[in-house]
Amino acid sequence: MSKTSIVLLALLVIVAAVALRPGHAADDQVPQVGQQAPGFTLPSQDGTQISLDSFKGKWVVLYFYPKDMTSGCTLEAHNFQRDQAKYDKMNAVILGVSVDTPDSHKQFCTKEGLTFRLLADSDKKVTPEYGSLGTMMGMKMAKRNTFLIDPTGKITKVWIGVDPSHHSEEVLAELSVAEKS
Repeated sequence: MSKTSIVLLALLVIVAAVALRPGHAADDQVPQVGQQAPGFTLPSQDGTQISLDSFKGKWVVLYFYPKDMTSGCTLEAHNFQRDQAKYDKMNAVILGVSVDTPDSHKQFCTKEGLTFRLLADSDKKVTPEYGSLGTMMGMKMAKRNTFLIDPTGKITKVWIGVDPSHHSEEVLAELSVAEKS
């Protein structure tokens, strides 16, 4: 390979890396700990409208994820499902949000045996309120962020760019600490 070819290849790799990284607009501010969680009403996988307000008195694990039926999102959902009984004991509900449709969520839940609610933000109105809308390969999708919301509706913990392989354990550990305080 000539020196020019190597330089061109390196430049192509850099351009591709920049193009593939998740984008984020300056106005997509992530809500901070202590703030009231932005309210919303979104359709779930069974078509019912789910409002954040309906969970007052419970802990809410609000997790945003990129896409149904993908490996990382499936792993994260399986781990939340595996730990569902632990969340129930801690008076916590799990709500997953992506920009997929309710029908896509229904297929995902059926295929993967998921029993918690997946909410469809197909209009991409709620995801930006949580600073969680990004662009990957030219498509708008949710970033992998999670918000722990206390029974009064305040955000008590924010995770940005989570690792789906052990995220449920992180959330359970935080919930355990929060319940004791």
